[in-house]
Amino acid sequence: MTGRKVMVAGVGLHPFGRFGNKDLATLAREAVLEALKDSGVPWKSIPVAYFGHVYYHGMSVGETTLAPLGLTGVPIINVENACSSGSTAFWQAYWGISSGVYDLALAFGAELVPRGPVTVTAEDSPDRFIGGDHMMAGYALRARRYMEETGAPPGALAQVSVKARNNASLNPYAHRKETYTQEQVLRSRPIADPLTLLQCCPTSEGAAAAVLCAEDALDRYGIDHSRAVTIAAAVLTSGSYNGRGSDHSAFSPYRTEPGADKAYEMAGLGPEDVDLTQVHDAATIGELQQIESLQLTGPGEAWRATLDGRTEITGDIPVNTDGGLLAMGHPFGATGIRQVHETVLQLRGEAGPRQVADARVGVAQCSGAGDVTTVHIFSK
Repeated sequence: MTGRKVMVAGVGLHPFGRFGNKDLATLAREAVLEALKDSGVPWKSIPVAYFGHVYYHGMSVGETTLAPLGLTGVPIINVENACSSGSTAFWQAYWGISSGVYDLALAFGAELVPRGPVTVTAEDSPDRFIGGDHMMAGYALRARRYMEETGAPPGALAQVSVKARNNASLNPYAHRKETYTQEQVLRSRPIADPLTLLQCCPTSEGAAAAVLCAEDALDRYGIDHSRAVTIAAAVLTSGSYNGRGSDHSAFSPYRTEPGADKAYEMAGLGPEDVDLTQVHDAATIGELQQIESLQLTGPGEAWRATLDGRTEITGDIPVNTDGGLLAMGHPFGATGIRQVHETVLQLRGEAGPRQVADARVGVAQCSGAGDVTTVHIFSK
């Protein structure tokens, strides 16, 4: 049951990429300061903060990161929820305000992801010895099954990457801005058949932040109503039995369906109302199956929608307008809030050359290992 109406009052983003001269705290603080400036709310007014991150950088990283801004004594909660860590921090901030405990909250996330394949299991897990721990192997299995069941050609998956890179070329925050053709994507270095290098997201460094505020407190903090964006739904789910695949989110994308159903019900909206969406596209197949799970296309139809240009910025279901994970990169703790950043800019009409015309409703979906999914819906 929802309570108070909650708005995004400000957003901030540190560029994604590789920054050898910056530590995690520096990246995070830059995003936080940008979000505070965007909202017009000073740090001293923030009553609670939630920090999403995955890799170990010492204990109580959120506290040590924010301490240079001033020791104000507020609770700072550190959140680890795999690739959904940032979006889970945002979800917690939302409910802290909606429930009436706080008027304001800061949600931020940052990561310095090591180079190379990402492992998600414990060091003694058998998955590490049989290949099940390699996320791109899981995505490759999904891709093979999807292509077999739907008739999707390799070029349809490659086009997801082509579109992502085209969008990122318009985005100064993106890790990878180079553009490619379908042929170049398909001929890039093999990673896990049928996925090639340019069909897999780069590991990255970066940070993102958002300031949330109750609608009935906007005036109290001098926040501009015209730039505040409504959070119409905030949903976090974990796994349940599903006969269509493994309980690992890398192998079964359909975990998003129940989260999407709950979010649409909470928002009083449906897929037909969505003007743009950001989805978890760690590999090209991820975007196709997530937009089907969000019911933006019918089952098995996302690949046709992609080839027909429907997921382009100028299409009827724009997807990952900033480049998504495939081109923005994927610093785990920051990604979910990066999606919020892009959605807020779009709904404000501040996305510049990648602006979606007349955008009023946006969806941000983020998945994580361990069967975690968040779905947030925003409206203006």
